Amino acid sequence: MATYVNNLRLKEITTGDEDGTWGTSTNTNLELITDGFSYGTKEMAADANETFTMPDATADDTRSFYLKITSAVSLTATREVTLGPNTISKVWMIENATSGSQIITIKQGSGATVNVANGSKVMVVTDGAGAGAAVLNANPTEAVVDLTSDVTGTLPVANGGTGVTTSTGTGATVLNVSPALTTPKITTGLQDSSANSVIPFDSNQFFSGTFSDQVTAIGNTGTSVTIDCNDGNVFTATLTGNCTFTLATPNGTSNRATSFTLVLTNDGTASRTVALSGGTFKYPGGSISRSTGANEVDIWFFFSPDGGTTWYVTIPAKNLTT
Repeated sequence: MATYVNNLRLKEITTGDEDGTWGTSTNTNLELITDGFSYGTKEMAADANETFTMPDATADDTRSFYLKITSAVSLTATREVTLGPNTISKVWMIENATSGSQIITIKQGSGATVNVANGSKVMVVTDGAGAGAAVLNANPTEAVVDLTSDVTGTLPVANGGTGVTTSTGTGATVLNVSPALTTPKITTGLQDSSANSVIPFDSNQFFSGTFSDQVTAIGNTGTSVTIDCNDGNVFTATLTGNCTFTLATPNGTSNRATSFTLVLTNDGTASRTVALSGGTFKYPGGSISRSTGANEVDIWFFFSPDGGTTWYVTIPAKNLTT
């Protein structure tokens, strides 16, 4: 007498049985084996749990390797899909294509189950252990994720997060973006792989609202003033004597392009002189002319492409009091 106790419910012919017809049974078995590597669809008939049982020696989509689960109606809650019989050990790729956006739970016996989120696919294996049979997640690289829960709390840096709990405030790990990036200031430059500074920043240079430069008020010049670009990018001064302006080497680094603006106001005494020191100075046409009248204002522009070795100097705005 034939039996069907195997993982694909194939017909196992008893020795000496089915004389003259064994070929038909064998061909049927071969077709059922190929079904075990095929695509099939099973439909849940109602908004309820459902059992799909692989029949003995008969074609049925439950036997398919890729099994797409659909539903005749929209599901309103998580529903169980039992794969039977509970003695079958087999691998399935289960697709949850049911209506209603609900999870389906794949089970076999009273053992472990696997959830398949709506619209997702999960590879599962049944252990065929009978009444206590379990379903195991067989996805090789994908972890089971409960899509009904939200990620909350702070994701640490070690796990790919920022470790930041708020977008406002001060401190080493909190970037102050409201209302403006004023504290903390940028105190280090961008560095290459050898920790060499590529784009140096100074603690007095910062962004505040719309892009702006640090303004340094020199005040009265007297006869000697040093301008250090580490103090800012815009300087204001009142000329109160025949003054020599010495330009300090910017950032202490050669081969760096640097520029700054000087707003220079004459005091009440006309014809005071200005001299420049601290590099080689080049002017349009070889010379430069400034306003020398009392209380007149000029705006000077200085640019160095080589870290303060050479300065190109212009006065784009002159005698702003008239």
